[in-house]
Amino acid sequence: MSKKFNSEYRVYYEDTDSGGIMYHGNFINFCERGRSDLMREIGYPCSELFEKLGFGFVVANLNANYEKMVTLDELLRVETSVIKMKNSSFVMNQSIFRQNSSVFNMEVTLVCIDATGKPTKIPEELREKFLEFKVEN
Repeated sequence: MSKKFNSEYRVYYEDTDSGGIMYHGNFINFCERGRSDLMREIGYPCSELFEKLGFGFVVANLNANYEKMVTLDELLRVETSVIKMKNSSFVMNQSIFRQNSSVFNMEVTLVCIDATGKPTKIPEELREKFLEFKVEN
């Protein structure tokens, strides 16, 4: 059974421009927080990947669609799922919602790398945890 990981974040003044509209780069930052929270939730906090486990993830590709503007103090929900798994990379879909209305969507390809920066196979235990969040695309 697949599921989507959800996390909520409020838009603060630091996230907006002088008109109170969320800056476009911060949509991607909110998604990064969602991915980090998912990793922590499944027992792989990002702060421990390289130091304790010898691997990490880098963004190889990102395709973003801005659907609606977001303003100061709005509560947003970031929904994260896995849509494709390979040996050393995977693709996630991340959507940001205001209430139940989509405001942003992106697909991001992440590559597992070793301490030297070379692609490496995603550890099987982690792969299994990611597959819990895999949805059909």
